[in-house]
Formats: sequence, structure tokens, C-alpha cells
Amino acid sequence: MTQRIAEQNRDRDRKLAEIRRSLGTNSLVLIGLMGAGKSAVGRRLAASLNLPFTDADGEIEEAAGQTIGEIFAEHGEAYFRTGERKVIARLLENGPQVLATGGGAYMDPETQAAIKEHGISIWLKANLRVLMKRVGRRDNRPLLQVDNPETVMKKLMAERNPVYARADITVESRDVPHEIMVANIVDALSARLRVDGPGEQAGDAPKAQ
Repeated sequence: MTQRIAEQNRDRDRKLAEIRRSLGTNSLVLIGLMGAGKSAVGRRLAASLNLPFTDADGEIEEAAGQTIGEIFAEHGEAYFRTGERKVIARLLENGPQVLATGGGAYMDPETQAAIKEHGISIWLKANLRVLMKRVGRRDNRPLLQVDNPETVMKKLMAERNPVYARADITVESRDVPHEIMVANIVDALSARLRVDGPGEQAGDAPKAQ
């Protein structure tokens, strides 16, 4: 038993070192809907890889001197998206890191292109039940400040999921300990790195389910 655990730990350490080495100056960029777990999982993923963690929404609020809710209320969504695009472009210059983005960030073609150039995109894909359970714990989601937030979430899923599906890696976000989610991401990244060897294309990487 002890020997098996030691072997598992060595294999995990090897995977983590391989991922860090392969990133160079690129970032791991978490995308997905609000409630997918990008910030919570991202912090633990960054700690496992000994990389900085950056939350794009937090950086936007710091740059604006306002909360995201205040930005939406005072200036509107279009204004927020413009600022979001600029902040993420700047943050991507700071890699390697684990970068958690807001739910709508990846919908912007310029942001998609910047992420493709400077990182590996990881979609945390969650079903409606999981998302609604999680977002119900907080009241700071401007797009859900409506009478029927579940209807809005369904609409967002229909609009955004096909775009999120362009991500380099997809990992199912489930109601499991964050450590399991991190392990799933590490396995998916390790598999992608093996596929992306000489003569292979990044788009051929497998999806983690």
C-alpha cells in the first residue's frame, strides 16, 4: 500500500513538472459559466503547479475602482466587456499563471485569439443543476438579478456552451472535492501534452469527461 501511494505521488509530481515546463510563458486559462468553479478550482490548480493565480474579475474591479455589479449598473454590459477585454489581454502577458476568467470573457473573439496565442484554455463544463446550486449561494451576479435566474442561465448555456466547446480542454465540473477536479485537469493537461508532441496538432487533444 505504502509503495503504491509513493508511486502515485511520483507520477503526479512528474505530471506537474511536465506541465510547468511545457507552459513556458503561457497561461492556463479557465473558462466557463458563472458557478462552474473557475476561481475555487483555479486557486488549487495554481497551488499544485506552484504557479500564481489570477482572477480576472478581481483585476477588473481593482482597475475600475468599482465592483462588477456597480460597473454594470453605471455603465452597462458593453462598457464592462471592453474593459474586460483590455484587462485580460494585459494579464496574459504575465504568464505562466492560472487565470480564471469571467463567464462572458471567452465570447469575445479578440479575447479568444489572445488566449489561444498566450495560453491553454480549459472549459469547466457544468450542468444546470450544479450551476444553479452554486450561484444561489451568492447575490453578486449582475446577469442573474432577475425574477427567474434559471431561465437566464438556460439561455446563457445555449448561447455560450457551443463557444466554450472551442477550448483546448474540457473538464466536467461536478459536485466533488476540488482536489478531484484539480487531478482531472492535471490528467487532461498531461494527456494533451503527450498528444501535442512532434507531428501532432493541439486540436487533437482528448476531452476529459
